[in-house]
Amino acid sequence: MSELEWRRSSFSGDDASAGESIEIAFGDDGLIHIRETGDPENVATTTQAKWDAFVRGVKAGEFDHFAGL
Repeated sequence: MSELEWRRSSFSGDDASAGESIEIAFGDDGLIHIRETGDPENVATTTQAKWDAFVRGVKAGEFDHFAGL
């Protein structure tokens, strides 16, 4: 997984010591790889279609109750 270019949300800031966050990487194989900065060897993988559905759900507020919004 070291060849992947991991990206972190701009909401997390640039300072890695600011706490754990989620990172994603788009693989050459068309898969989306997701990890936590505190446990970078533990990677979840999903398809582009499932990732797109998740992003649409976030934008629509489907998960706001998890954050107490």
